[in-house]
Amino acid sequence: MQSSASAKRLRPQNNAARGPAGIIDTEMRILPFVAAVGALAALAGCRQLPPSKPASQWTAQEARGSAVFQRDCARCHYPTSTSSLHGPGLQALTKQPSMPSGMPPTDERLTYVILHGRTMMPATPLSDSDLQDLLAYLHTL
Repeated sequence: MQSSASAKRLRPQNNAARGPAGIIDTEMRILPFVAAVGALAALAGCRQLPPSKPASQWTAQEARGSAVFQRDCARCHYPTSTSSLHGPGLQALTKQPSMPSGMPPTDERLTYVILHGRTMMPATPLSDSDLQDLLAYLHTL
């Protein structure tokens, strides 16, 4: 059995460890810090994407590209969202520094991925005119 002098030495000396009131006090001092870190993280991850070009302003080529997209791409990709369907959403695809794969969204890279596929995306054979129309449409997103 311990003496009362040694038991006093073993008792914690700070308020945070003495019970619920001390714990609440410690949590209240930490809460603003945690909230600030959370707000900064949210702001860093939430950048607004530029809007898509309205359909009423599309050129004839962009409108044809939209039809190609609906026929060949829409079953796997959302055009005006970054949410995934079966493949990544394509909103602002050409306005970003990189595609979901990490590669830059150049017309050459887009053409290669469309025609040859990539990982789960199948190759999509298109005529030259359909491909050019689709690329024009992708630039409107």
